[in-house]
Amino acid sequence: MGRFVQLHLLTSYPPANLNRDDLGRPKTAVMGGATRLRVSSQSLKRAWRTSEVFESALKNHIGTRTKMMGVTIFESLVDKGVSESKAIEWAKAIADKFGKIKSLSKKEAAELKDPETPADKKEKLKRKPLEIEQLAHFSPEEEAAIDALVAASAERGEAPQGGELDLLRKQHSAADIALFGRMLASSPAFNTEAAAQVAHAISVHKVAVEDDFFTAVDDLNNGADDMGAAHMGETEFGAALFYQYICIDKQLLKETLADEVLVKRTLSALIEAAATVAPTGKQNSFASRARASYILCEVGSQQPRTLSVAFLKPVDSTSMLDASILQLEETRSKMDKVYGDCSDRFVVMNANTAQGSLQDVIDTAVE
Repeated sequence: MGRFVQLHLLTSYPPANLNRDDLGRPKTAVMGGATRLRVSSQSLKRAWRTSEVFESALKNHIGTRTKMMGVTIFESLVDKGVSESKAIEWAKAIADKFGKIKSLSKKEAAELKDPETPADKKEKLKRKPLEIEQLAHFSPEEEAAIDALVAASAERGEAPQGGELDLLRKQHSAADIALFGRMLASSPAFNTEAAAQVAHAISVHKVAVEDDFFTAVDDLNNGADDMGAAHMGETEFGAALFYQYICIDKQLLKETLADEVLVKRTLSALIEAAATVAPTGKQNSFASRARASYILCEVGSQQPRTLSVAFLKPVDSTSMLDASILQLEETRSKMDKVYGDCSDRFVVMNANTAQGSLQDVIDTAVE
């Protein structure tokens, strides 16, 4: 069995704003002295993890990443007849096991007591100490343990205590946590090392982010008094052919999930999602859904390496996809020549020439 699965994908997106920076512009990076479009790994992983591909393939094996579990626990306790004051304390005790609980500032505490504070704001302030400060990723086994503890505490009318609050699980079946990892600052013994390393996707060519000035017309304005637009705006976008690199440590994935069938389902879902699921940014405005046109899948125990160097010099060709595939394959061959084989086996899917298939890639990866 090869330890590593390496995926190299080329995906072309039409004008889009898939992943925005703090100013709403498409993210960029400078590589090889040229500005490239970029999609962060965080954006890609979020799109894959929450996709229908993952939902259907990994049902009951996907975790929940949230700061709000304490609020959910509180609401569940109240629904079961526990008083609000007890539910708050019990929910805080449970949520605290997964991260440091938020606290109210002096100003917020004063606002909570102030009779002039609007009811909706008071409710928000009351629930803030139920949230944890950082996102925590809960596995299905941990959520089931929380649900059982909530039910038992409500039934007997007593607060959870002692060993009942040992809710964290080292062994779990959350495929997304096994792939992308989790870090619990307050309980590092329960961290999960990520089995999948995901690079930021970059365009293989230089780009210029463009502006789209747009207007919206009022349907009921007959133009008798005002011929102008009802709304004006501006959005920025770019079009690019992206190179995407993913490296999966199959050995680590097996150690974490401890289930051969689930490992294969997880690998299959990740590859299908990477090939077919686009980031969700501005999809309603651009419909920039795309599928990978080219996938190179390598399997072996050799030290992994990205092939991004193939695009250190920006591709400049009217046959952008063909030229990029050629550069990628030539770079791979040259690396094999000087370093020896960098993988034990590989397979190619090329939608431009109808060579291979996504299933071939999946079969090679899970073999």
